[in-house]
Amino acid sequence: MNNPQKVKRRVGIIGVGLMGHGIARNVQRAGWPIAFLNHPGNQPVNDLLGSGAVSFDTCSELAASCEVIITCVTGTPQVEDVLFREDGVLKGLRPGSVVIDCSTAIPESTKRIAAAVAATGARFLDAPMTRTPKEAAEGRLNLIVGGDRDLFDALLPLMRSYAENVTYAGNVGAGHTLKLLHNYVSLGFSAVLAEAAACSARAGVDPEVLVEVLGKGGGAGVVFERLKPFILAQDASSFRFSIANARKDIGYYVEMTRDVAAANGAATAIFQTYDQACNKGHEQAAVPELITVLSEKK
Repeated sequence: MNNPQKVKRRVGIIGVGLMGHGIARNVQRAGWPIAFLNHPGNQPVNDLLGSGAVSFDTCSELAASCEVIITCVTGTPQVEDVLFREDGVLKGLRPGSVVIDCSTAIPESTKRIAAAVAATGARFLDAPMTRTPKEAAEGRLNLIVGGDRDLFDALLPLMRSYAENVTYAGNVGAGHTLKLLHNYVSLGFSAVLAEAAACSARAGVDPEVLVEVLGKGGGAGVVFERLKPFILAQDASSFRFSIANARKDIGYYVEMTRDVAAANGAATAIFQTYDQACNKGHEQAAVPELITVLSEKK
């Protein structure tokens, strides 16, 4: 990345979904030429193409054409697939290139992927993100980054093009470790608050009063503000994160606790809450809608 001509090299994006589209657009606005992988799950890409983006049909072709690859896919199986498949990133990755994984993933897998990337002569950062598609579109994501410090420093201008806060976490895997810790706390509190709101409704408590009491006490915080519109008006738009993704992330956290022999009693119960909601057919419902699911008569 130390380019004496200061020419910004092409950045390839795999996963132009709700979050990845915002990343791609902001990288492009900051002056980096971009390319992306064609995929049915992409958001509309006319704006990207209209500003000079190039599309590719395979991960290997994309990797061969770019100096930096950013992956923004659902989770560990998808990251492993785009890297290791027959026409995957590793087949086209060039020595000196960099892979930045912005997905939520299991740290032990991340370390294996980083080793495989290094074997090609390329380098790797795990840089999972927090916040929502709204902040992704605004270029105001939070990134938690694991990898070599010198590589982090070199890629910081690129990461700042789509993130407001970029935190160096430590060696490879540290980013994904901290992301799972973050999501466990965030989604764990979401489940606790949803269960409390469901109980409150069944007990006949006025939602306005519940919100006032929690907001002035120990319930206040970011998650409370995200769920409050649903408690008051069944508006889930402030937390566009599916129950299925919540189950995935809590499941990853539970797996990580087992890898490091950590306590996970509360996490296991929270996983079961999301799992049961999915088993009832609510996989694609937004997390605030868990309140409705838990309010249903048994």
